[in-house]
Amino acid sequence: MKFEKPAGLNPIDQLRYVGRPLDRIDGPLKTTGSAPYAYEWHDEAPDVTYGYVVGSPIAKGKITSLNTEAAESAPGVLGVVTAKNAGKLSKGEMNTATLLAEYRIEHYHQAVALVVAETFEQARAAAQLVEVSYQQEEGAYSLDHEIPTVTTPPESTPDKTVGDVDRALSEAAFVLDETYSTPDQSHMAMEPHASMAMWDKDKVTVWTSNQMINWCRSDLAKTLNLPLEKVRVLSPYIGGGFGGKLFLRSDALLAALGARVVKRPVKVMLPRPMIPNNTTHRPATHQHIRIGTDKSWHITGISHISWSGNLPNGTPETAVQQTELLYAGANRLTGLRLATLDLPEGNAMRAPGEAPGLMALEMAMDEIAEKAGIDPVEFRILNDTQVDPADAKRPFSRRQLIECLRTGSEKFGWQKRNPLPAQVRDGRWLVGLGVAAGFRNNLLAPSGARVHLDAHGIVTVETDMTDIGTGSYTIIAQTAAEMMGVPLEQVAVKLGDSAFPVSAGSGGQWGANTSTAGVYAACVKLREQVATALGINPDEAEFVEGEVRSGHRSVPLSAAAANGTLTAEDTIEFGDLDQQYQQSTFAGHFAEVAVDVYTGEVRVRRMLAVCAAGRILNPKTARSQVIGAMTMGLGGALMEELAVDTRLGLFVNHDMANYEVPVHADVPEQEVIFLDDTDPVSSPMKAKGVGELGLCGVGAAIVNAIYNATGVRVRDYPVTLDKLLAALPQTA
Repeated sequence: MKFEKPAGLNPIDQLRYVGRPLDRIDGPLKTTGSAPYAYEWHDEAPDVTYGYVVGSPIAKGKITSLNTEAAESAPGVLGVVTAKNAGKLSKGEMNTATLLAEYRIEHYHQAVALVVAETFEQARAAAQLVEVSYQQEEGAYSLDHEIPTVTTPPESTPDKTVGDVDRALSEAAFVLDETYSTPDQSHMAMEPHASMAMWDKDKVTVWTSNQMINWCRSDLAKTLNLPLEKVRVLSPYIGGGFGGKLFLRSDALLAALGARVVKRPVKVMLPRPMIPNNTTHRPATHQHIRIGTDKSWHITGISHISWSGNLPNGTPETAVQQTELLYAGANRLTGLRLATLDLPEGNAMRAPGEAPGLMALEMAMDEIAEKAGIDPVEFRILNDTQVDPADAKRPFSRRQLIECLRTGSEKFGWQKRNPLPAQVRDGRWLVGLGVAAGFRNNLLAPSGARVHLDAHGIVTVETDMTDIGTGSYTIIAQTAAEMMGVPLEQVAVKLGDSAFPVSAGSGGQWGANTSTAGVYAACVKLREQVATALGINPDEAEFVEGEVRSGHRSVPLSAAAANGTLTAEDTIEFGDLDQQYQQSTFAGHFAEVAVDVYTGEVRVRRMLAVCAAGRILNPKTARSQVIGAMTMGLGGALMEELAVDTRLGLFVNHDMANYEVPVHADVPEQEVIFLDDTDPVSSPMKAKGVGELGLCGVGAAIVNAIYNATGVRVRDYPVTLDKLLAALPQTA
């Protein structure tokens, strides 16, 4: 199905199932421990073995010798995989570094070997016996140190310029010129990276924890030099990914290599301390923002340049993309700078680009509003735009930022905020309110599904879409139930198998809208088959309450499959509507914080997110995504930071004992409001996404609240108490 013009009235608009806050259909499996995750497919491989990864203890250099004899002779060991016996390996499209080092070391904890044994303990013990010698080389590990050497944009991402920014800023009535920084961050998903692989002659099946089945399968096939049809990837349940499981990772590749060497199934799970350095992370940024306004507070010029680092041939953190679209202003400059670093690969982490970019931009918006003497909410509203600021002929399909901010202001009690910092006390606590806009583009990708109807009236949906804890099973079931007119209990959903039609996968908040649109397309075909089988005009058929109705005629849906199961398959393919219209999602984030005047300790007391993201397919699962994102934003504002050892090139706090994330005691009262909204330009579902939107802007709202509470402006994330203490108001 090609989606080339805005959606009109269709069966989804009945809203019998779609749009309702229904419980997750996979909930009972997960709460009872019945849902098998990547490491838990015990029945599929009763003779399974275990692999343990040997990671490089240096960040850059060469392997000069590698001796596995002692490890191979250890109790229970079945084999040791290295680049020498792994067979010819190619490199996939998605990874910057190779997943198994041959002789060059590209980053700390890069895999150099896999020890396979009968038990996990035997493999771990034998891994200590692998003897590797290295020739260490000097590397670049500090973004701050490299910034002065990087003055031009990468060829792939040239600067975007509209008008004359420098002139606009020189003539502005009010000007802000500040620099902000965000640190390296780790995804820290609850489920570690884990895989199990098994070969059947020349075909390999991998059970893994991966968000994008087709990307993983394609890169695994390319790396192993196998035809695509020889590789099957399954990932029906995932315990969190946040972008860290978008691509093929070393656990999946090494499990496949290990299983081929020992000729038995192999399980590989990366130890928690290896994940931050062996996999990917969100790279640190250094962002220079300049904003100028006229005397009436309209933005006349805005410039946002962001530096980040990555391995050679890596990509930059796109921290300026929201600045291109969020606010009006005739003169604009956005640009990226990329330093070559020898740290582990920087890549997608929840809301790549907008999450760190809004941490800076939305703090800058508060700062210029204060300079100009205008309320920060009103300043944002005043500078709203309904068209692409760089192309006035390209309108937003739907843009409700003003409604998000107005609604949030009223619900949060913004009118009670004292605009003068450090004026509100609650005992020993200084109290403040903060706001930030949230923004995330609506991304689209083809997404396919296969739908079956059997003689019992059961509708089964198959797609390689994944559920990373966000509720994909449920919204897909709701879509099929709506389209086929059956109760939710008569819908079975099968996900995360490369044997199923290729979906858009889970990432970038595109999954819900695109995967359900793919199910919609397949169901349209199935409805035609059903109506034809029953002798009913498909254009006049109504599917409701397990029946197909037309005029005065009513036939059970199941009757259409009396002579055999009916099957339909289709893929939603998007035309150029995203070129004609700017498609984005918007939010207003509000936070109240209290700061201990003696210690600088910060407590977030309450948070509110008001979101406009098209049709909300399931308010219950969507709310869960947003409050989880708000919690992640709290972590980014106050505690999350990978500490870089700039001598040795590694992240020191590479486990959950030392990398701080929010815990229950940190999470305050959280409220989520979804504005009534449909976007017919987006898809037949008229939906968008909320998973990233709930994070984008949260950190800035908290930091802006800290400033309102204390009068201390910290532009270097995270805002830890040591950055507050010296500047806190005197208490004596």
